[in-house]
Amino acid sequence: MKKLKLDMNNNQMPLNLWQSQVFVKITICFILMWLAYRFYFSSSVQISPVIDADDHRKSPSANLTISGGLPMNNTNIHEEKGSMECDVFSGEWVRDPAGPRYTNRSCNTMERHQNCMMNGRLDSDYLYWRWSPLGCDLPTFDPKLFLEFMRNKSMAFIGDSISRNHVQSLLCLLSQVEEAVEVYHDDEYRSKRWFFGSHNFTLSVIWSPFLMKAKIFEDNDGHSSGAIELHLDELDSVWVDEFSNFDYIIIAGGKWFLKTAIYYENNTIIGCHSCNKENLSEVAFDYAYRKALHTALDFITRSNHKVYAFFRTMIPNHFENGEWNTGGYCNRTVPFKDDDISMRDIDTIMRGIELEEFANAAGAMNGSVLRLFDTTQLSLLRPDGHPGPYRAFHPFDGKDRNVKVQNDCLHWCLPGPIDSWNDLMMNLLVRS
Repeated sequence: MKKLKLDMNNNQMPLNLWQSQVFVKITICFILMWLAYRFYFSSSVQISPVIDADDHRKSPSANLTISGGLPMNNTNIHEEKGSMECDVFSGEWVRDPAGPRYTNRSCNTMERHQNCMMNGRLDSDYLYWRWSPLGCDLPTFDPKLFLEFMRNKSMAFIGDSISRNHVQSLLCLLSQVEEAVEVYHDDEYRSKRWFFGSHNFTLSVIWSPFLMKAKIFEDNDGHSSGAIELHLDELDSVWVDEFSNFDYIIIAGGKWFLKTAIYYENNTIIGCHSCNKENLSEVAFDYAYRKALHTALDFITRSNHKVYAFFRTMIPNHFENGEWNTGGYCNRTVPFKDDDISMRDIDTIMRGIELEEFANAAGAMNGSVLRLFDTTQLSLLRPDGHPGPYRAFHPFDGKDRNVKVQNDCLHWCLPGPIDSWNDLMMNLLVRS
């Protein structure tokens, strides 16, 4: 200040002029600082890696994360090595102390064959596992977010009883937010439809085990009175006639193609599988399976109705020391590790056909979306999650524990491993 005063005295500068210059310099300094701040902030916004999801895919409560994963519990599908993708079907089963998200008392839509608790299963360790993909986190199913996502939409599960098992799991999870109202069932209660009034959401399961036209002579316990008559060039009208009503479908083939069947093309018998009739040539099941999947997926890809479709892969069973009708059982109580088990040859053949036909169909999509729902490996690792003898109500009451009873080593207890399929399905839907 002394120097400044001295300079002012030496230069005889008027005080008012000096004050004006200082004011101008300070003003210019503030302007420059403001411009620098604006430039820095603007640049930061431009390079931020936020991905803006399509507006019509957002629900009011769904703030999609950068990776496109689900926002629940602040866990995202994160990217390794810069990749935006994660194979959620490659992983392992890990302990989950939280346990099941519903019980047979909180869900009233599960069928009795999958209600293992009610039927007397005593062990419960199978309830405390969850699927954990390698390299990423899988958020648990959020029923509120799912219903918002499906508002004013319709979804159908098309296939055999595994598809029905899957939709029961979904209904149990959704019942935490809204109870579904059953609005339709067929005569055998195999195909059903439910309505969620608060969200205008329709959920269906369509029983079509071959996806093709077929005459089946079999009761609900799997006992057959004659060979199945399967038309390999004609789709099953039970789902085709409803196809245009659906926004989303989950479609699958499966184990029914291993059953004894007479094959038709152009309404003419071309042979049979395992029917042992001298006047009919043997036709391998893989021919029928490939043709059925090709025809079904070709219909979806060529349809003028645009749909979001999942193609679910086959599910291995876990019968040991026999099959379902020859004393086979499944009494394991913990999951397998990858090195503990490998797929049977017949399952490997079926899976190979599925992957080939999916690849062919996915390359020919015409406006619709087709995604692989690859539940084969994660299902292979869960021999502990089946009803086993507890497909029936208290099967050993009043009986010797060693008595032979029919086991179910294909379907899943509810709650059970199949609940994780809905974690996977929701992840794929929201990420899309």
